[in-house]
Amino acid sequence: MLIARVIPCLLLDNNSLVKTTNFKNSSYIGDPVNTARIFNELEVDELSLLDITATNNNKSPNFDLISQLANECFMPLSYGGGINKFEDAKKIFKIGIEKIIINTAAFENPDLITQLAEYFGNQAVIISIDIRKNIFGKYHVYSHSGNKNQKIDPILWAQKVEELGAGEILLTS
Repeated sequence: MLIARVIPCLLLDNNSLVKTTNFKNSSYIGDPVNTARIFNELEVDELSLLDITATNNNKSPNFDLISQLANECFMPLSYGGGINKFEDAKKIFKIGIEKIIINTAAFENPDLITQLAEYFGNQAVIISIDIRKNIFGKYHVYSHSGNKNQKIDPILWAQKVEELGAGEILLTS
């Protein structure tokens, strides 16, 4: 029998935690470092952080905040947002993050998935797949924080990123 794992996924907008509805309308819900402390006490299995504004604003990952969170967390930590270069990922892993999460960069540079998986291992590479259903009931994959329709079937994209080396998939709808 499989044991359920609890992996909260927190959305960052600059230095704040937010909640969104349909990838839009973000509202402030708290401080990420304080929230990490709460999840330490709750003994969650893993914590995922996604900076939902980094890519669309052409910002690099907030290494300062990532470092603060890595120092605070007692559980494995994954991070995504603004990672589009191997050097960014390398710096994030050096800080102490166990896994990186890629979405938009997987479309813009699919070879990055393979490069990261070969260097850090498949288990350290998560591909985030944002999906939406259109008016005809067909699902499509989106990038750029849910703003750009890639016109790709989610199953086909999941198979492709697995072939490229992704060890995990984070499916968001």
